[in-house]
Amino acid sequence: MPSQIPPVIRALLIANVAIYLLQQLAGDFLTFNFALWPFGEKTGIAPDGSVVTVGFQLWQLLSYGFLHSGLAHLAMNMLGLYMLGGHIEQVLGPRHFLIYYLTCIVGAALAQLLVVEFFLGGFYPTVGASGGVFGVLLAFALLFPRERLILFPIPLPIPAWLFVTLYASAELYFGVTGTLAGIAHFAHLGGMVIGFVLLQYWRGKLPLKPRRQLRL
Repeated sequence: MPSQIPPVIRALLIANVAIYLLQQLAGDFLTFNFALWPFGEKTGIAPDGSVVTVGFQLWQLLSYGFLHSGLAHLAMNMLGLYMLGGHIEQVLGPRHFLIYYLTCIVGAALAQLLVVEFFLGGFYPTVGASGGVFGVLLAFALLFPRERLILFPIPLPIPAWLFVTLYASAELYFGVTGTLAGIAHFAHLGGMVIGFVLLQYWRGKLPLKPRRQLRL
């Protein structure tokens, strides 16, 4: 981690913690309105006895990424963002890093929506910054492939490229087999995939070229 927290990382950390605190004050209001809900609508009874209707809204593609299901969920995501995100922001610059992070959040949301719609079924909310954090993890492996990271429960540091390969493989396995239910494995993978595509675009590796290619 750089000696000073870069501005976008600092702003994201503050925003996520502040919104989590707001969640504690607002009860289920933020979840009902700003979590990522599947397509369609569903009416139910809220804990306070009121009737609520929930369903997908366009703004949820971003807003869900600033909500968390608990303190441990928040802490894990913010730790990953803090430990790895600063390096990526220094390479990309604040503007491109913010675009990258938010694009990964949206990509993760779209992956989750499609998987729930066509494969998993059910009607439940998705929250968390994991899609953006997994995009940051993918970027770290591409930009710093030989840096050493520790993948629990393996006690030895391994190269970042191998870390991400093993982690992504585990997420795919868990998602396909239904292991560790309640975790949006395909959203994590969606964040990584859209992050990879965006970095390749900025590198000028895709048929559609950017106006200014980044040297990454």
